[in-house]
Amino acid sequence: MKFYYVYIVKCSDNSYYIGMTNSIDRRLFEHNSDKNPDSYTFSRRPVVLVWFESFSDPTQAIMIEKKIKGWSRRKKEALISEDWDKLVQYSKNYTEFGKNGDGSSASSD
Repeated sequence: MKFYYVYIVKCSDNSYYIGMTNSIDRRLFEHNSDKNPDSYTFSRRPVVLVWFESFSDPTQAIMIEKKIKGWSRRKKEALISEDWDKLVQYSKNYTEFGKNGDGSSASSD
């Protein structure tokens, strides 16, 4: 059975890159190599794998990859740290729970 992986790497500038592959080792090597100077991770090397999940259905893997790409940084970090309570909290509707996910809407003034 063939497997597909959705993964998150943390870049040297502390940004995250989300991708999908059928070979984690090969993709990490490619992200950290000089192979593609136009790629997002090229100028942000080295990258470190911080999370991955395997799938047997490539369609499901693509769907999850796209979903995670749309998440906020804090929601991605909750997934990486497996903090399921915060992941649920950060999934709540902003109009009901505010930007902070706790009912407050503190500003950055």
